[in-house]
Amino acid sequence: MLLTRFVTNIRPHKFVVTVVVFAFISCGAARDLRNVTEPKNPETCTILKATGGDDTKLIQEALDSCAKGKAVALSSETFYSGPLTIPSGVSLLVDQGVTLKAIPDPLLYDLGAKTCGTLDDFGVGCKAFITINGAKSSGIYGKGTIDGQANVTMTGKNKTWWELSNEAVTAHNYQNNPMLVQINDSVDITVYQVSLINSPFYTLTAYGTNGWTVWGITILAPPTARNTDGIDPIGCQNVTIAHCYVSMGDDNVAIKALTGPSRHISVLNNHFDEGRGVSIGSEVNHGISDVYVANVTLNGSVNGIHIKSNTYRGGHIRDITYDNLCVYRAQHPIYLEMDYVHLHGNRTPEFRRISINNMKALKKGEYIIYGLSASNPVEVTLNNVHVVKGSVFLERFANITGKFEVEDSTGNKCGYAGID
Repeated sequence: MLLTRFVTNIRPHKFVVTVVVFAFISCGAARDLRNVTEPKNPETCTILKATGGDDTKLIQEALDSCAKGKAVALSSETFYSGPLTIPSGVSLLVDQGVTLKAIPDPLLYDLGAKTCGTLDDFGVGCKAFITINGAKSSGIYGKGTIDGQANVTMTGKNKTWWELSNEAVTAHNYQNNPMLVQINDSVDITVYQVSLINSPFYTLTAYGTNGWTVWGITILAPPTARNTDGIDPIGCQNVTIAHCYVSMGDDNVAIKALTGPSRHISVLNNHFDEGRGVSIGSEVNHGISDVYVANVTLNGSVNGIHIKSNTYRGGHIRDITYDNLCVYRAQHPIYLEMDYVHLHGNRTPEFRRISINNMKALKKGEYIIYGLSASNPVEVTLNNVHVVKGSVFLERFANITGKFEVEDSTGNKCGYAGID
């Protein structure tokens, strides 16, 4: 049977979302080893007002001179800026009603090869709009908005960042677009309450970071915007992603292990609309383990639970637990695949000790569990997983404990406290 892996004509679905903040499930259940509570905004070292022009220098000098433990506050109207770097121990506070807009000039983000804003075979020619590198106890706070302006025509070009991304598809290569926020090799980083919109590439990404709290943020982009991943921990440990709303054109959350192992990650009390769901992989070279996903709604994502790898990227995926998931609309409510996009190499993936508990899907969908071979199956346990009658079940090299509870009922409520 031919499977459709991607959907391009999903209808937008909008409704009012009420986020109910309640105590986490017992600390013993969470996989982040830290005792994480709701962050608080740091004290400010200075308060800036927008000039109406290019405020890059104004903001960067304030960040560089700010005392550790404090934040530079953007307090009025709209700021326009090129790339910014947040120093160790310092934070950026974007106040409610403030918008920080990324100036869409590829030359500002170029890493030296003059490829930013072009297509090539690599796609790594741009620095991020906001970078946190080798820092400790830094962050981004506030109820304001950071706008990547990927929908605005680039300086010196006749296209937007997103149009360049679409051109890469037909050209069979890669766009050189900047990430919105990139965190590298840091410790104890917080992103709290801020709205991140219109990212040219991945929206909020951390590499090799130990201790990362993402709490109460909003991420928005159209469902047609390519490679606009929401929140990506890559080679990270001790991560909590909680009380967030994400709707965009790629993975809502994507846990990867490209640069190092990812483990002790909690994804709790989130609402995801358009996107490609809660993903693990496909870059799992260094292994992913101890992930806990609980109290999550998915309304309109292509996939619900998606775990993906192949023999090109390999890596182990172990001790992954899902609990209390409500899936309103998804083509693939559960998609576990060890031959993702048929990339082949000499690395063997391994999917072990995956548990899916208390999940309800409210529309018909395809449930796909594809292992690699009889000697290397997907190992998954199902407990109280309710699916709609008429759904399709595709299994190959799958070692399944438990069963799907097939029922006639549909609707728009799952009955799980705090997530409807």
